[in-house]
Amino acid sequence: MSLDVLLFVLRLISGVLLLGMVTALFVMLWRDYQTAAASVQVNRRVYGQLIKLSYADRHYLETGETYPLHTLTTIGRGLTNTIVIMDTFASSDHAQIVLRSGQWWLEDRNSRNGTLLNGDVLRGPAIVTDGDIVGVGQIGFRILLS
Repeated sequence: MSLDVLLFVLRLISGVLLLGMVTALFVMLWRDYQTAAASVQVNRRVYGQLIKLSYADRHYLETGETYPLHTLTTIGRGLTNTIVIMDTFASSDHAQIVLRSGQWWLEDRNSRNGTLLNGDVLRGPAIVTDGDIVGVGQIGFRILLS
């Protein structure tokens, strides 16, 4: 076998190996993209809603505003929250509602004025259910789970 034929065969083998490596890289990237897209879809899924309530005469009244409840829903004055409320008694990052192991949890995020659950001050993470009322500042939210 001549040197030219040997070099041609080596070039052909290296080209096929390079093409295989690029194909494998493309397949791995495509699977990673599909996994990330599925994860985003799960986080966008609406599991219920929060109905905004205003506090007047020692009672909560529905305002007609509703917000979707996601696996992680944050409430506060900060623009990065899922639900942004304009209430001077609310902190920037006031509270969050999180789905963990099939249970919904309400957590205060070290807010200045605290978070209420059904009128009681929240002392630590607590499980919430359908119909519970979460108080943030002077605003309340009724939880409706679907």
